[in-house]
Amino acid sequence: MKEEFLHYLWKYGLYDRDRLFDNESNKIHVIHPGEYNRDAGPDFFNARVRIGDTEWAGNVEIHTRASHYYTHGHHLDPSFDNVILHVVAENDKKVFNSKGEEILTTGLVYDSLLYDKYLDLVNNPCIIACQDDVSRIDTVLLHSWLDALVTERLHEKSDAIMKIYTETGHDWDETFYRVLTRYFGFRVNTEPFEMLANALPFRIIRKHSDNLFQIEALLFGTAGMLEEGLFKEAISDDYYIRLIREFRILSSKYSLHPLHGWIWKFCRLRPANFPTVRISQLAAMLSVTGGLFSRVVEAADIRQLREIFEVTASEYWDDHYIFGKVSSSISKRAGSQAADIFLINAVMPVIFFFGRARNSPDIKERAMDFLGCIRTEQNSIIDEWEAAGINAESAFYSQALLQLRNSYCKKRRCLECRIGAKLITLGRKFRNHDELILEP
Repeated sequence: MKEEFLHYLWKYGLYDRDRLFDNESNKIHVIHPGEYNRDAGPDFFNARVRIGDTEWAGNVEIHTRASHYYTHGHHLDPSFDNVILHVVAENDKKVFNSKGEEILTTGLVYDSLLYDKYLDLVNNPCIIACQDDVSRIDTVLLHSWLDALVTERLHEKSDAIMKIYTETGHDWDETFYRVLTRYFGFRVNTEPFEMLANALPFRIIRKHSDNLFQIEALLFGTAGMLEEGLFKEAISDDYYIRLIREFRILSSKYSLHPLHGWIWKFCRLRPANFPTVRISQLAAMLSVTGGLFSRVVEAADIRQLREIFEVTASEYWDDHYIFGKVSSSISKRAGSQAADIFLINAVMPVIFFFGRARNSPDIKERAMDFLGCIRTEQNSIIDEWEAAGINAESAFYSQALLQLRNSYCKKRRCLECRIGAKLITLGRKFRNHDELILEP
């Protein structure tokens, strides 16, 4: 038996309320179970119960065995002195608080079928434990839960952005530049691109926003791609030589310290995704007068946003994938799929955080509305949900399903998931059926 299961039973009243008694067989009427506390302290705050003609208000602590009150040291902690009710699965011992006062302890009587269903989920070997049953869930409950998951995901991402925003001295341009640059790595080169953004501040790039070649020199040079011997075929390449000369001047001017060129990965990548090509596309995106961040937050629709990120590498890369080696000629344009990756993972979280920082619900809502206008992501996780009968209609819902799978399914947080909570109770009557639409 896990305590979290007893928390679930108590919160939703999924126990036999007619068999809840105190030590003298007086019936306990639960007026309100209290507010669920996931931090330190009692499990439920501000609960209200009535015994006979007396109403009690205070906290509730829950354990599988009453003796665990001592095992966890609560009898020595004054913060537990306001516990009015100790709820247990097995009442094996009387317990007393730090003042020496006995705490009313009562056992929960519940339908064992609920626990069996819970065990079926948490012991399922599949990551999506409810994959065979999730399609039975009412669409209203499902969509309300997915809506909440998108907000949760954006809050988590914006928490990470807040850290960058603080590190940059509340510089929006620098913050957005760092977040965006990271996603030019497309997973394989995520860390090197993140390191590049940290090594080359945006304030330096901004000074050269009207000169694409200088921005390329700054990026390629700081990335370590101009170091001697890295691209042997480029020894006599005019473009490569000019980049080296330009970077020598700029690195001396700004005291830049290049990364090691060996950190960049080329293996198992399609040539169009080589970091050389992506860096040139990044340079094209950053060579914008008026500021990239301001264009993003002022965009009126998703079309305007896509235009910002569907950029083309400089002309040299039309017939190159690496320095010094000629290939068949083709324009290296970041297409709509790449633009969507930037929009989903960098742009929308930054806009959402911008709304949080400005205390503007409208800006946060705009970020979520934009997600609803972007095509759903295509990956193995979304395929898993489709196999289970849940289809994502847009990036809004694919982001929700990613959050559900990674933050709940993988961690077996079925009781905190509205889908899991509902499936456990299917086939059983309980007093407030609509409660399961609320957050567990």
